[in-house]
Amino acid sequence: MTGRDAGKVAVLLGGRSSEREVSLMSGTAVLEALKRQGVDAHAFDTGERSLSELAAGHFDRAFVILHGRYGEDGTVQGALDLMGIPYTGSGVLACALAMDKWRTKLIWKAVGIPTPRFEMLSEDSDFEACVRALGLPLIVKPAREGSTIGLTKVTEASGLKDAYLEAAKYDSLVLAEEFVDGPELTAAILGNQSLPLVRIEAPGHKYDYHAKYFSDETKYFCPSGIDAALEQRISHLCAEAYRAIGCSGWGRVDVMVDANGEPWILEVNTVPGMTAHSLVPMAAKAAGMSFDALVMRILEGARVE
Repeated sequence: MTGRDAGKVAVLLGGRSSEREVSLMSGTAVLEALKRQGVDAHAFDTGERSLSELAAGHFDRAFVILHGRYGEDGTVQGALDLMGIPYTGSGVLACALAMDKWRTKLIWKAVGIPTPRFEMLSEDSDFEACVRALGLPLIVKPAREGSTIGLTKVTEASGLKDAYLEAAKYDSLVLAEEFVDGPELTAAILGNQSLPLVRIEAPGHKYDYHAKYFSDETKYFCPSGIDAALEQRISHLCAEAYRAIGCSGWGRVDVMVDANGEPWILEVNTVPGMTAHSLVPMAAKAAGMSFDALVMRILEGARVE
């Protein structure tokens, strides 16, 4: 596809989620990459403009780079389907499932994808029983947020309720998850292609919002440096997890490896970051693909579900 072939493209960015700031950074990078390749691309902030304006804009394609709710959860994908505007990434069902870590894990359990043990929490939960069941440390997070927003690593039983209350600020569904102690990796998927794994080393082993998007101390390794056979196994498993919830187009699957070398799938991101610190561009570069070429490949996959 050439820039002219793409037609008029709306880059959907910003939005109203807690990840708005990151979406604006990702969207700006995507917009500039498209323009460099001669695409008639236009920024469209769904947090400030109505979908009726989008419908009236006579766009031929939409590049969805909205992170979090109202962009990564199937809502905007449904609107684009109704408007008949081809868009990048996964469709309504896959986006909705991937955004809901609880229901994603239920599907993975059903089909045999290894994922850390978990329990759902509420204000009436027996927090001591949860600790006995999952052990310490454990991870508490909102089930329908991204970018580690509202996430807490709990190292003492007395801290579990406070961690629940922190996560509950962002979502009524709160997940307590068994902690996997080992290397953290991520697998980028582009169409039917699995890109090289990226291994992450965050300062203090705390890969939080700041470490993801703003810290220069977080280290990334691509190639990952792990055993080649294990990398192949993890890539295959991540692709299975991605397909199990119906994802397509492009995405990213996060995984931890325990002390025995066993991989455990954490979650799927259907609209991963495209900032200077983002992992999909890093994996694409290791595969010999420039940022601009990556953006165009993603755009080429735009379709109506």
